[in-house]
Amino acid sequence: MKESILKEVQSRAYDIWKSAGILDESIEVKARTLSTEEAIGNPEGDDFPLLRGKEKLMEAEFRGYKGQAFTDRYGDFSNTLREIAEMDLTNNFRRAIFVSALNAVQCSLGNAERTIHCKDEGPALCAPQLGDYIAKEYGNPKLGLIGFQPAMIKALSGRFEMRIVDLDPDNIGTVKCGINVEGPDNTAEVLDDVNLLVVTGSTIVNDTIGNFLRDDKPTIFFGTTVSAAAEMMGWQRFCCQSS
Repeated sequence: MKESILKEVQSRAYDIWKSAGILDESIEVKARTLSTEEAIGNPEGDDFPLLRGKEKLMEAEFRGYKGQAFTDRYGDFSNTLREIAEMDLTNNFRRAIFVSALNAVQCSLGNAERTIHCKDEGPALCAPQLGDYIAKEYGNPKLGLIGFQPAMIKALSGRFEMRIVDLDPDNIGTVKCGINVEGPDNTAEVLDDVNLLVVTGSTIVNDTIGNFLRDDKPTIFFGTTVSAAAEMMGWQRFCCQSS
């Protein structure tokens, strides 16, 4: 099993925060679960994970800067940056605390941007632009979409051959825009079959992100959850409507 990529991210965060002189300050970083309205407004369609209650956005605020993380385990937390930088990242709740805090703090230091989820028509505007970006950079690749993102499925399926993998049992086996949504058991097959991976940034919270960083094909992460980590680690990220 691969060593957790998130542990390396956490170690780098510790060093950055220590160098910035904020590690031992008595600074509170609070995470709270957002209502659907607060998180994404009123996007078109009713099959977004947030709308269906499958996930929540954890939000951390640090010195007036905010950072978010998608998670299926959520709650409130408040402590020092040192505690968060040394926290055992043993479950999705703890990882969501760290990732949302990382996004807020790195944004405050000028080391991350677009850490707040887009709202209303944002997803519908972002998805076609992602398609344009893919066509410009990679031509006409076969895509592997990791994570059920309805606006992206709608926009990309009309332009590229693609396969979709999701963890949600309610999505697995359904057909979206003519494409069968596959489950995690098919992940390895899908990764080998496609030319380009388009991966939800929430894989950093469930600690599967290492599975999608391959030497033999490129990966584009999408969303706000992975914003600071992508900047820190040099991963490619597309998220054009967030703030």
